[in-house]
Amino acid sequence: DMLEDGVGNLYIAFEQLKKKLEDEGLFDSSHKKKIPRIPDKVGVVTAPTGAAIRDIISTIKRRWPLADIYLFPCLVQGEFASRDVARQIQNADDFNVDVLIVGRGGGSIEDLWSFNEEVVARAIYNAKTPIISAVGHEIDFTIADFVADMRAPTPTGAAEMAVPNISDMLDFMHQLEIRLYKNMMHKLDIYRHKVNDLKSRKILKNPGVLYEIKEQKLDILLDKIRYFMTDLVNAKSSQLIKIKGSYVFRQPENLLVNKKNKYVNILSKLEALSPLLTIKRGYMIARMDDKIITSVKDVRVHDKFNLSMKDGEIKVEVI
Repeated sequence: DMLEDGVGNLYIAFEQLKKKLEDEGLFDSSHKKKIPRIPDKVGVVTAPTGAAIRDIISTIKRRWPLADIYLFPCLVQGEFASRDVARQIQNADDFNVDVLIVGRGGGSIEDLWSFNEEVVARAIYNAKTPIISAVGHEIDFTIADFVADMRAPTPTGAAEMAVPNISDMLDFMHQLEIRLYKNMMHKLDIYRHKVNDLKSRKILKNPGVLYEIKEQKLDILLDKIRYFMTDLVNAKSSQLIKIKGSYVFRQPENLLVNKKNKYVNILSKLEALSPLLTIKRGYMIARMDDKIITSVKDVRVHDKFNLSMKDGEIKVEVI
């Protein structure tokens, strides 16, 4: 086999790892997290010295001085750099920053190689924090760029992506202020028209009219009540006069005498019709099975029946 020495071998390794991670889905846009518009805490994983960290800090302070910057220093070049970068990405993720910038300044492919290592790629992918990669210059691409939620061409560009421009935000707030003022004036105009409309109504110009109408209705109701009360009193008075003029109240003893006479007459009629009087005169009543016998045809030989007399009953049998 024949392989190109130096850079050629690194390019082959780069393409192999890129294909492997792409096949696993680490580059899919569905895994990309949204960069917050106005972060409070910005984390930076890079070397503590050098142009990259200075550019990032100066850009953030100029654009959005309200943000707090947290540096997670690491090696960015050499044999142990990739593991150091991965470790600090995990630390920054546990620190709960709002957005994280991972990168370094420019250099050769060998200088940038730690950001092409699989351990760094998986640390970026597993992080919960949105990550902006900023490795090298605009023409430099690393595995970290493909896995990160957003790629910046330079560390300065990453800082610009991480925070808003305060002048833009002031302009935006000014536009909101204008829109708010216009909306308020529009609302005031609407309510002003409503108030004017209400003021122009007759009832508000002369509110006493409202009470006059209610007063008239009240007078009408009071008149009706007086009328019905008078009519009811008159009717009851007439009834009372009729009752007082009745013979019952004039001579109540006559009513009792009449009732007594009616009672005596009814009692006499009942006694005349009573079968008991008939029995007292010597007659008897024949009963068989609680039925009165009125004819000889109603009985047969050996039938038994009762004869009721004034002082008792006699049981007899037909022979």
